[in-house]
Amino acid sequence: MSETISCPECKSEFTYANGDLMVCSQCFYEWDPNETEPAVRIKDSNGNELQNGDTVIVIKDLPVKGASKPVKAGTKVKNIRLNPDSDHNIDCKIEGFGSMALKSEFVKKG
Repeated sequence: MSETISCPECKSEFTYANGDLMVCSQCFYEWDPNETEPAVRIKDSNGNELQNGDTVIVIKDLPVKGASKPVKAGTKVKNIRLNPDSDHNIDCKIEGFGSMALKSEFVKKG
């Protein structure tokens, strides 16, 4: 009896081998089981994977501690940097606010 490997994406136990890769039959995620650490993927509010250097758009007004006004919905943020080790996993500069960190769930890829 073979040992089942759970999907690192959705934690489903319904996975199967496809060549050198494992495939999840629930979310169709593919990964190499020989990799020591699965790559961390940061997604926007629509489920699109974000990369360093992407441009994103803020989807709701975000209050900023210490500022008199919020970051407005629709604000375009260019050249983001991903920070997977933090809860606020996007580092960026916003005109009028300076350097700040955002949560990926409040932005969409633009």
